[in-house]
Amino acid sequence: MSVSHLTPLTSHLSPVFLMCRPTHYRIAYEINPWMSLKRQSNHARAVAQWNRLYQLLTRELGVRVRLFPPRPGVPDLVFTANAGLVEPHRHARGTSTTTFHVGRHPAHVKDSPAPGGMTGRTIIRSNFRHPERQLEELIIERYFKRAGFRIVRLSSRYDFEGEGDALWMRDTLLFGFRFRSDEPAHEELARILQARVLPVELADRRFYHLDTCFCPLDARTALWFPGAFDRYGRKVIESLVADPISVSEADATRFVCNAITIGGAVVMQTGGSARLQRQLARRGFRLHPVDLSEFLKAGGSAKCLVLRLT
Repeated sequence: MSVSHLTPLTSHLSPVFLMCRPTHYRIAYEINPWMSLKRQSNHARAVAQWNRLYQLLTRELGVRVRLFPPRPGVPDLVFTANAGLVEPHRHARGTSTTTFHVGRHPAHVKDSPAPGGMTGRTIIRSNFRHPERQLEELIIERYFKRAGFRIVRLSSRYDFEGEGDALWMRDTLLFGFRFRSDEPAHEELARILQARVLPVELADRRFYHLDTCFCPLDARTALWFPGAFDRYGRKVIESLVADPISVSEADATRFVCNAITIGGAVVMQTGGSARLQRQLARRGFRLHPVDLSEFLKAGGSAKCLVLRLT
C-alpha cells in the first residue's frame, strides 16, 4: 500500500490533532520578522481566539484534540506543528518505544500527561534552530515517550522544525529549507519514512516555514504563495500539484496558507480576499474563517497551532 493511502489528506477517519493552550504564550523574543517585543500579544484575546479554534475543530468539524500541557518559559510551545513529524498511521513500526539518540542527549524533564491510544506510532522530533526554542525539545520528547511513541531524532548537525517544514502531498513529502530547517535533513527523512521527499528552498524571510506559504488541500489542490520560493522550488511545486491556487502577497501576509484542512473544510485566518474565497468555493471547499490575529504577532496562525497525530 502506498503512502498516498495512509496520509492524513486521504484518511476517512476523524483526525487527531495535538494542541497546547496558550497559558504562557507571549512575545518573549524576536526570531522571525513578525515578532517584535514592542508589539506584545494581548493574553486574554489570545486565549479567546485559541478557544474559538479549539471549539471549531472539536464541536463543528469532529476533530479529536489531545492537549499538550503548557509550560512556563517556553511561550512558543503553543505552536505544536513545530514539535515534530508523525509518520502516517500505517507506517507505525511495531509497538515498542525506541529512541534513536544522535547528537543531543536527553536530560531530566518533569513528566507530563500524555495521549493514550498512540502506542507504536513514530514521531521524528524537531531539532530547533534557535536556542530560544531548543528548550522545547526535551519537553516534547518526554511527552511523546510517555505516550508510547517511538522517538526518532535526526543528526544534531541538521536543524529540522517538524510539520512546519514538512507537508504531505499525496505520496510525496514536500520539505522546506533554509530559514529553520537544513536541506540535507531531507535525505534522513526519506530514509526514515521510506518515501519520496522533495526539498524546496524558501526565499522570503517572512515565510520562514513551509506551512506559512504552502497548504495541501486535497490530493490535487494546494494553496501557495509563489513569491516565497526560489525558481527551482516553484517548478517543483508546479510539477507536483495538479491544481495549485496561487495567493496574492496581501493574502499571503494574512497567513491564509497557514490553514488547516479536514476533508473539504478549510480553517483559515480571517481577512482573505474575495477572490480567494471564490476560488475555494468553485472547487467545493467550505471555508471556516477564524480570527487568530494575536498569534500572527508571533508569525503563526491556524496550522501552526496543531500537529496532526493521525
